[in-house]
Amino acid sequence: MTQRLLITRRLPDRVLEAARARFDVTLRDRTDVLTAEELRAALRDYDAVLPTLGDRFQVDVFADVSSPRAKVLANFGVGYNHIDAEAAKAAGIAVSNTPGAVTDATADIALSLILMTARRLGEGERILRAGRWEGWGPVQMLGTHVTGKRIGIISLGRIGKAIAKRCHYGFDMEVVFYNRSQVEDPGLPARQVDMAEAMAADFVVVAVPGGKTTYHLIDAKALKMMKKTGIFVNISRGDVVDEPALIDALQSGRIAGAGLDVYEFEPKVPAALMAMENVTLLPHLGTACLEVREAMGMMAVTNLIAHLEGRPLPNLVNP
Repeated sequence: MTQRLLITRRLPDRVLEAARARFDVTLRDRTDVLTAEELRAALRDYDAVLPTLGDRFQVDVFADVSSPRAKVLANFGVGYNHIDAEAAKAAGIAVSNTPGAVTDATADIALSLILMTARRLGEGERILRAGRWEGWGPVQMLGTHVTGKRIGIISLGRIGKAIAKRCHYGFDMEVVFYNRSQVEDPGLPARQVDMAEAMAADFVVVAVPGGKTTYHLIDAKALKMMKKTGIFVNISRGDVVDEPALIDALQSGRIAGAGLDVYEFEPKVPAALMAMENVTLLPHLGTACLEVREAMGMMAVTNLIAHLEGRPLPNLVNP
Protein backbone atom coordinates (compact mmCIF):
# COMPACT_ATOMS: atom_id res chain seq x y z
CA MET A 1 0.00 0.00 0.00
CA THR A 2 1.29 3.47 -0.90
CA GLN A 3 2.05 5.51 2.18
CA ARG A 4 0.03 8.65 2.83
CA LEU A 5 1.99 11.91 2.96
CA LEU A 6 0.69 15.27 4.13
CA ILE A 7 2.43 18.36 2.71
CA THR A 8 1.36 21.32 4.83
CA ARG A 9 2.08 24.15 2.36
CA ARG A 10 2.33 24.39 -1.44
CA LEU A 11 5.84 23.56 -2.68
CA PRO A 12 7.42 24.04 -6.13
CA ASP A 13 5.92 21.78 -8.83
CA ARG A 14 9.12 19.76 -9.23
CA VAL A 15 9.02 18.84 -5.54
CA LEU A 16 5.34 17.90 -5.62
CA GLU A 17 5.93 15.68 -8.65
CA ALA A 18 8.80 13.89 -6.89
CA ALA A 19 6.66 13.33 -3.79
CA ARG A 20 3.66 12.10 -5.77
CA ALA A 21 5.84 9.57 -7.58
CA ARG A 22 6.40 7.70 -4.30
CA PHE A 23 3.57 8.69 -1.96
CA ASP A 24 -0.18 9.22 -1.84
CA VAL A 25 0.07 12.98 -1.34
CA THR A 26 -2.43 15.27 0.32
CA LEU A 27 -1.48 18.89 -0.35
CA ARG A 28 -2.76 21.48 2.08
CA ASP A 29 -2.75 24.39 -0.36
CA ARG A 30 -2.84 27.26 2.13
CA THR A 31 -0.31 29.66 3.64
CA ASP A 32 -1.50 29.64 7.26
CA VAL A 33 0.06 27.25 9.77
CA LEU A 34 -1.56 24.02 10.92
CA THR A 35 -4.29 24.47 13.50
CA ALA A 36 -4.27 22.55 16.77
CA GLU A 37 -6.65 19.94 15.36
CA GLU A 38 -4.75 19.70 12.07
CA LEU A 39 -1.52 19.03 13.95
CA ARG A 40 -3.07 16.10 15.75
CA ALA A 41 -4.84 14.81 12.64
CA ALA A 42 -1.52 14.90 10.78
CA LEU A 43 -0.03 12.46 13.29
CA ARG A 44 -3.14 10.27 13.38
CA ASP A 45 -4.07 10.05 9.70
CA TYR A 46 -0.80 10.08 7.72
CA ASP A 47 2.27 7.88 7.52
CA ALA A 48 4.55 10.88 6.92
CA VAL A 49 4.33 14.67 7.16
CA LEU A 50 6.30 17.36 5.34
CA PRO A 51 5.76 20.38 7.61
CA THR A 52 7.41 23.77 7.59
CA LEU A 53 7.88 26.96 9.61
CA GLY A 54 5.13 27.57 12.14
CA ASP A 55 3.65 24.07 12.16
CA ARG A 56 4.08 23.65 15.90
CA PHE A 57 4.52 19.98 16.69
CA GLN A 58 5.15 20.50 20.39
CA VAL A 59 4.95 18.26 23.47
CA ASP A 60 1.18 18.67 23.91
CA VAL A 61 0.51 17.54 20.34
CA PHE A 62 2.51 14.34 20.74
CA ALA A 63 0.92 13.73 24.15
CA ASP A 64 -2.57 13.91 22.64
CA VAL A 65 -1.80 11.27 19.98
CA SER A 66 -0.71 8.23 21.96
CA SER A 67 -0.06 5.91 18.99
CA PRO A 68 0.79 8.13 16.01
CA ARG A 69 0.50 6.65 12.54
CA ALA A 70 3.10 9.13 11.29
CA LYS A 71 6.68 7.96 11.74
CA VAL A 72 8.57 10.83 10.11
CA LEU A 73 8.39 14.64 10.01
CA ALA A 74 10.55 15.78 7.09
CA ASN A 75 10.77 19.49 7.83
CA PHE A 76 11.02 21.94 4.93
CA GLY A 77 13.72 24.27 6.26
CA VAL A 78 16.96 24.09 8.18
CA GLY A 79 15.39 25.53 11.34
CA TYR A 80 13.09 23.19 13.23
CA ASN A 81 12.42 25.02 16.50
CA HIS A 82 8.68 24.67 15.77
CA ILE A 83 9.11 20.91 16.23
CA ASP A 84 10.02 19.42 19.62
CA ALA A 85 12.47 16.88 18.22
CA GLU A 86 12.95 15.10 21.55
CA ALA A 87 9.21 14.71 22.10
CA ALA A 88 8.93 13.40 18.55
CA LYS A 89 11.66 10.85 19.24
CA ALA A 90 9.90 9.71 22.38
CA ALA A 91 6.79 9.18 20.26
CA GLY A 92 8.78 7.10 17.77
CA ILE A 93 8.86 9.79 15.09
CA ALA A 94 11.99 10.74 13.15
CA VAL A 95 12.59 14.42 12.35
CA SER A 96 14.77 15.68 9.49
CA ASN A 97 15.63 19.12 8.11
CA THR A 98 17.21 20.67 5.00
CA PRO A 99 20.67 22.07 5.87
CA GLY A 100 23.08 23.36 3.26
CA ALA A 101 20.48 24.27 0.65
CA VAL A 102 19.64 27.54 2.40
CA THR A 103 23.15 28.84 3.20
CA ASP A 104 23.97 31.20 0.35
CA ALA A 105 20.47 32.58 -0.15
CA THR A 106 20.15 33.42 3.55
CA ALA A 107 23.60 35.02 3.62
CA ASP A 108 22.61 37.15 0.61
CA ILE A 109 19.56 38.42 2.49
CA ALA A 110 21.77 39.36 5.45
CA LEU A 111 23.91 41.53 3.18
CA SER A 112 20.78 43.00 1.60
CA LEU A 113 19.49 44.04 5.02
CA ILE A 114 22.85 45.54 5.99
CA LEU A 115 22.94 47.65 2.83
CA MET A 116 19.26 48.59 2.86
CA THR A 117 19.37 49.74 6.46
CA ALA A 118 22.75 51.46 6.36
CA ARG A 119 22.05 53.32 3.12
CA ARG A 120 18.35 54.00 3.86
CA LEU A 121 17.29 52.31 0.62
CA GLY A 122 13.77 51.36 1.68
CA GLU A 123 13.13 54.85 2.97
CA GLY A 124 14.49 56.35 -0.24
CA GLU A 125 12.26 54.20 -2.42
CA ARG A 126 9.20 55.14 -0.37
CA ILE A 127 10.02 58.84 -0.80
CA LEU A 128 10.46 58.44 -4.56
CA ARG A 129 7.29 56.37 -5.08
CA ALA A 130 5.29 58.89 -3.04
CA GLY A 131 6.41 61.68 -5.36
CA ARG A 132 8.27 63.47 -2.56
CA TRP A 133 11.76 63.44 -4.13
CA GLU A 134 12.76 67.02 -4.93
CA GLY A 135 16.09 66.29 -6.64
CA TRP A 136 19.64 65.37 -5.76
CA GLY A 137 21.50 67.27 -3.02
CA PRO A 138 24.89 66.85 -1.28
CA VAL A 139 23.32 66.18 2.12
CA GLN A 140 20.24 64.29 0.93
CA MET A 141 19.48 61.12 2.90
CA LEU A 142 22.95 60.55 4.27
CA GLY A 143 23.39 57.02 5.52
CA THR A 144 26.12 54.84 7.00
CA HIS A 145 29.12 53.69 4.95
CA VAL A 146 29.50 49.90 4.93
CA THR A 147 32.87 49.20 3.32
CA GLY A 148 35.70 48.80 5.80
CA LYS A 149 33.51 48.66 8.89
CA ARG A 150 33.44 45.93 11.56
CA ILE A 151 30.86 43.16 11.38
CA GLY A 152 29.92 41.15 14.47
CA ILE A 153 28.38 37.78 13.66
CA ILE A 154 26.51 35.89 16.35
CA SER A 155 27.18 32.19 15.58
CA LEU A 156 29.67 31.14 12.93
CA GLY A 157 27.95 28.10 11.48
CA ARG A 158 27.43 27.53 7.76
CA ILE A 159 25.35 30.67 7.30
CA GLY A 160 27.54 32.75 9.59
CA LYS A 161 30.63 31.78 7.61
CA ALA A 162 28.89 32.64 4.33
CA ILE A 163 28.00 36.08 5.72
CA ALA A 164 31.57 36.58 6.95
CA LYS A 165 32.94 35.67 3.52
CA ARG A 166 30.74 38.22 1.78
CA CYS A 167 31.52 40.95 4.29
CA HIS A 168 35.30 40.40 4.35
CA TYR A 169 35.99 39.74 0.68
CA GLY A 170 33.17 41.83 -0.77
CA PHE A 171 33.22 44.85 1.53
CA ASP A 172 36.67 44.68 3.13
CA MET A 173 35.07 44.46 6.57
CA GLU A 174 36.79 43.35 9.74
CA VAL A 175 35.04 40.20 11.00
CA VAL A 176 34.57 39.37 14.66
CA PHE A 177 32.24 36.64 15.83
CA TYR A 178 30.73 35.10 18.92
CA ASN A 179 30.25 31.34 19.05
CA ARG A 180 29.46 29.15 22.05
CA SER A 181 32.09 26.60 21.03
CA GLN A 182 35.61 27.27 19.80
CA VAL A 183 35.90 27.64 16.02
CA GLU A 184 39.33 26.37 15.02
CA ASP A 185 39.20 27.48 11.39
CA PRO A 186 36.77 30.26 10.42
CA GLY A 187 37.89 29.91 6.79
CA LEU A 188 38.92 33.55 6.48
CA PRO A 189 40.52 36.30 8.59
CA ALA A 190 38.15 36.52 11.56
CA ARG A 191 38.51 36.84 15.30
CA GLN A 192 36.44 34.94 17.88
CA VAL A 193 35.41 37.24 20.72
CA ASP A 194 32.97 37.31 23.61
CA MET A 195 29.34 38.32 23.16
CA ALA A 196 29.87 41.89 24.32
CA GLU A 197 32.63 42.60 21.81
CA ALA A 198 30.70 41.03 18.93
CA MET A 199 27.60 43.07 19.81
CA ALA A 200 29.70 46.25 19.88
CA ALA A 201 30.59 46.01 16.18
CA ASP A 202 29.34 48.54 13.62
CA PHE A 203 26.95 45.92 12.24
CA VAL A 204 25.63 42.90 14.14
CA VAL A 205 24.11 39.93 12.33
CA VAL A 206 22.40 37.12 14.24
CA ALA A 207 22.74 33.73 12.55
CA VAL A 208 22.05 31.29 15.40
CA PRO A 209 19.71 28.30 15.03
CA GLY A 210 16.31 28.64 16.66
CA GLY A 211 15.30 26.60 19.70
CA LYS A 212 15.12 26.62 23.48
CA THR A 213 18.80 27.46 23.95
CA THR A 214 18.64 30.60 21.80
CA TYR A 215 15.18 31.88 22.81
CA HIS A 216 15.53 35.64 23.47
CA LEU A 217 19.30 35.39 23.21
CA ILE A 218 19.16 38.99 22.03
CA ASP A 219 17.45 40.67 24.95
CA ALA A 220 17.68 44.13 26.53
CA LYS A 221 21.02 43.24 28.13
CA ALA A 222 22.53 42.15 24.81
CA LEU A 223 21.20 45.20 22.96
CA LYS A 224 22.81 47.49 25.55
CA MET A 225 26.16 46.06 24.42
CA MET A 226 25.69 47.70 21.01
CA LYS A 227 27.10 51.10 20.13
CA LYS A 228 24.71 53.96 19.49
CA THR A 229 25.62 53.96 15.78
CA GLY A 230 25.25 50.18 15.52
CA ILE A 231 22.87 48.47 13.11
CA PHE A 232 21.25 45.17 14.08
CA VAL A 233 20.25 42.46 11.59
CA ASN A 234 18.33 39.23 12.23
CA ILE A 235 18.07 36.47 9.63
CA SER A 236 17.87 33.53 12.06
CA ARG A 237 14.54 33.00 13.85
CA GLY A 238 12.19 35.63 15.20
CA ASP A 239 12.06 34.39 18.77
CA VAL A 240 15.84 34.69 19.09
CA VAL A 241 15.12 38.40 19.64
CA ASP A 242 13.06 39.93 22.43
CA GLU A 243 11.00 42.19 20.14
CA PRO A 244 9.82 44.67 22.82
CA ALA A 245 13.45 45.12 23.92
CA LEU A 246 14.52 45.76 20.32
CA ILE A 247 11.70 48.24 19.81
CA ASP A 248 12.72 50.08 22.98
CA ALA A 249 16.36 50.22 21.86
CA LEU A 250 15.32 51.68 18.51
CA GLN A 251 12.76 54.15 19.84
CA SER A 252 15.13 55.44 22.52
CA GLY A 253 17.98 55.88 20.01
CA ARG A 254 20.27 53.40 21.79
CA ILE A 255 20.96 51.80 18.40
CA ALA A 256 20.83 53.39 14.96
CA GLY A 257 18.72 50.91 13.04
CA ALA A 258 17.68 47.34 12.34
CA GLY A 259 17.08 45.03 9.39
CA LEU A 260 14.72 42.11 10.00
CA ASP A 261 13.62 39.17 7.86
CA VAL A 262 12.04 37.20 10.73
CA TYR A 263 9.69 38.05 13.57
CA GLU A 264 8.75 36.59 16.92
CA PHE A 265 5.08 36.03 16.10
CA GLU A 266 5.02 35.71 12.32
CA PRO A 267 3.16 36.83 10.30
CA LYS A 268 2.36 39.49 12.89
CA VAL A 269 4.81 42.40 12.84
CA PRO A 270 4.60 45.00 15.62
CA ALA A 271 3.15 48.32 14.48
CA ALA A 272 5.99 50.07 16.30
CA LEU A 273 8.53 48.44 13.99
CA MET A 274 6.54 49.31 10.88
CA ALA A 275 6.33 52.94 11.98
CA MET A 276 10.11 53.46 12.13
CA GLU A 277 11.96 54.58 9.01
CA ASN A 278 15.30 53.33 10.34
CA VAL A 279 14.05 49.73 10.27
CA THR A 280 14.09 47.55 7.15
CA LEU A 281 11.38 44.88 7.18
CA LEU A 282 11.22 41.89 4.83
CA PRO A 283 8.51 39.17 4.79
CA HIS A 284 10.80 36.21 5.57
CA LEU A 285 12.49 36.12 2.16
CA GLY A 286 15.71 34.40 3.30
CA THR A 287 15.40 31.41 0.95
CA ALA A 288 12.90 32.85 -1.52
CA CYS A 289 14.56 31.75 -4.76
CA LEU A 290 12.98 29.02 -6.90
CA GLU A 291 16.15 26.96 -7.19
CA VAL A 292 16.73 27.18 -3.43
CA ARG A 293 13.17 26.22 -2.54
CA GLU A 294 13.37 23.34 -5.01
CA ALA A 295 16.60 22.14 -3.44
CA MET A 296 15.04 22.32 0.03
CA GLY A 297 11.98 20.42 -1.10
CA MET A 298 13.96 17.73 -2.89
CA MET A 299 16.09 17.27 0.22
CA ALA A 300 12.95 16.79 2.31
CA VAL A 301 11.62 14.25 -0.20
CA THR A 302 14.97 12.43 -0.14
CA ASN A 303 14.60 12.08 3.63
CA LEU A 304 11.05 10.79 3.21
CA ILE A 305 12.09 8.20 0.62
CA ALA A 306 14.97 7.04 2.82
CA HIS A 307 12.49 6.45 5.63
CA LEU A 308 10.10 4.68 3.26
CA GLU A 309 12.87 2.34 2.16
CA GLY A 310 14.13 1.68 5.67
CA ARG A 311 17.41 3.54 5.17
CA PRO A 312 18.98 6.07 7.57
CA LEU A 313 17.67 9.59 7.00
CA PRO A 314 20.44 11.76 5.49
CA ASN A 315 19.43 14.75 7.60
CA LEU A 316 18.09 13.22 10.79
CA VAL A 317 18.06 15.70 13.69
CA ASN A 318 16.83 13.43 16.51
CA PRO A 319 18.89 10.22 16.31
